[in-house]
Amino acid sequence: MTEAATIDPVRPLPTLRDDDGAIRPEFVAEAARALEAGDVETLRQLVDDLHESDLGALVEALEPDQRPRLVELLGIDFDFTALTELDTAVREEILDELDAETVAEGVREIESDDAVTILADIPSDERSEILEHLPLDERLSLTRSLDYPEFSAGRRMQTEFIAVTPDWDVGRAIDYMRETADLPDQFYELYVVDGAGHFLGAVPLNRLLRAKRPVLVADLMDEKRRRVLPTETQENVAHLFQRYDMVSVPVVDEADRLVGVVTFDDVADVIQEEADEDIKALGGVPADEELSDSVWTIARYRFSWLLVNLATAFVASSVLGLFEGQLQQMVALAVLAPIVASQGGNATTQTMTVAVRALATQQLNEANARWVVLRELMVGVLNGFAFAIITGIAAYLWFDVAGLGIVIGLAMICNLVAAAAGGILIPLGLHRLRIDPAVASSPFVTTVTDVVGFFSFLAIATLWFGLR
Repeated sequence: MTEAATIDPVRPLPTLRDDDGAIRPEFVAEAARALEAGDVETLRQLVDDLHESDLGALVEALEPDQRPRLVELLGIDFDFTALTELDTAVREEILDELDAETVAEGVREIESDDAVTILADIPSDERSEILEHLPLDERLSLTRSLDYPEFSAGRRMQTEFIAVTPDWDVGRAIDYMRETADLPDQFYELYVVDGAGHFLGAVPLNRLLRAKRPVLVADLMDEKRRRVLPTETQENVAHLFQRYDMVSVPVVDEADRLVGVVTFDDVADVIQEEADEDIKALGGVPADEELSDSVWTIARYRFSWLLVNLATAFVASSVLGLFEGQLQQMVALAVLAPIVASQGGNATTQTMTVAVRALATQQLNEANARWVVLRELMVGVLNGFAFAIITGIAAYLWFDVAGLGIVIGLAMICNLVAAAAGGILIPLGLHRLRIDPAVASSPFVTTVTDVVGFFSFLAIATLWFGLR
């Protein structure tokens, strides 16, 4: 008896997620059993009502060798959009195992922007083979989108949209949308173009549906509708959506011909990706590192960043070497010096995080930079005095040396002010030099606080106690 015969068709199938949104192990186990048995019917029942993101979660939960088998067994019932929800490394592994015809058939059934996301990860020679299996018009459309720069509006746009000429009336437009089968899955406005495809304006669906049938779309369209070029960066497009509360934006070429549309669901992905990159960069983690990466890949990615931090650590430690004699005379200095440097490091991380995020969201600019810098310096002064009192009292109670409390208090003020200055000025300077502050700020600001912390504390102690 085959394993397929042990699957009870009457038994109710488990749901994918529990009440907390976590993947149910029994659902994954059921899918794995159906895959091993080649039970296509059970697989179809399992994935039939799954959203593309849930299907992607199921694919990632399966064993690596089961993932391409799931795609092959389901055939046209597998929604290739789910592949866009996967880590890049997982998606590449699956695509490597599928033949060109299967991939071509899959991308034909999804929207063009999702198809571009999938095809972009495939080596150019294999991609050409896949495109050969597509009809000429679809092949040309996808090729044009793939030719745009990575992380641009041209890569994010979908080429499916509804365009009408200005002589259409509302009734004709509504009838067209009712009777045409191959419309985009989701759309929020009609675009008005002339006979050559030049963009003239846009008509939101709510305005269209509220108008009488004889009214011309030309009378309803917004001629000043914001638009973007395909070469515009996806980050700038995301800022446009945030600033003006948009749900979609038309994409036009240099001749102002309508070539596509970017919708808010794609922009939401961009915002999440940009936020992920900033968080990873602040921690010294490469932007393209993913949970599915191998140990060797992750170690190789992180090595270079750790090497930079090691070099800066030697710079900070060299300051201690300048005061070797003083440290031997007063052991308390060696105990307390790391406290000053550590407190400065924490303070500068706070300032740097706020600055980098404000630069990324375009909230920090030349118009308000001076005020923000002054604000952060004042925060550094206030916290410096507050922690000077706290650490001064603690140092006195610890070592019973009154002067030591004054010394560490003064050093704490110096270092927290330096932390505030470095945390805001270094990201601003890197941004002006067109260097990503999220990536490059951390080692510089950490070095500043370590050097200033050690030097100010030991130099003040040398002067105060007359050490040599």
